[in-house]
Amino acid sequence: MTESPPVNHPTIDLGCGTWCTINYDSVISSALAILVTIALAIVIARSLKPGQPGRLQALAEWMFGFVRRTALENAPDAGFVVPLAATIGFYILIANYLDFFPITLIPNLHPANTDVNQTAAMAIVVFVVVNAYTIRVRGVGGYLHHLTRPFELPIWARALYTVLNVIEEIAKPATLALRLFGNILAGLLMIYVITLLLGGVPYVGSWFLGPIALAVWKLFDVLFIGLIQAFIFMLLTMVYFGLAREGLEEEHAHSH
Repeated sequence: MTESPPVNHPTIDLGCGTWCTINYDSVISSALAILVTIALAIVIARSLKPGQPGRLQALAEWMFGFVRRTALENAPDAGFVVPLAATIGFYILIANYLDFFPITLIPNLHPANTDVNQTAAMAIVVFVVVNAYTIRVRGVGGYLHHLTRPFELPIWARALYTVLNVIEEIAKPATLALRLFGNILAGLLMIYVITLLLGGVPYVGSWFLGPIALAVWKLFDVLFIGLIQAFIFMLLTMVYFGLAREGLEEEHAHSH
């Protein structure tokens, strides 16, 4: 039975302010998710047999093919987007699916993405790589000029839109991080609410309704919502690379 809402993380203070604290439960949880992700990737890679695809290989090839097609459609000259997006999506999926195990029985272990620090870290990595790619394909001047779009408007209107464009760029990592964090944390809070409401009902709630409700919710939340959130984060990562090239061909044609 859950006694308190799962929203706080025990921290270690390194003695140099807010930015020097570590949520050690999140470090343990993410480390486990990383180890499981690497182990499964190795198992899948070693099980591949050219010309003799099994079910696991067929599923892995289909998923990787989808990521590869989508990534190259958005950024044809950025092959590195494929392993980046595939790794992020696979890791988030594994981190979410670890919630199937009774991790609450292990001290300091919880679904890794229920800590906004982890989801923010992944979103910042995507933000930095996307902006580095944008500067590479447009140049520094082209990158700054792109922030003044739409170009058909007069100068004063473009100045207003520049502020909105900068806010939009900053909001991308924030929405990536908060969407994943909010959905996974909400699922954990629902487990707490179900336990709180049905666990207090004598006999029927404790021995029948509670376990059934928890099992149904966890199956829906982890299996479906966990998959959807991993897919959305991965898909948006690839879409952001496509937005970095938005209008690039037209600008080159106009300049020539």
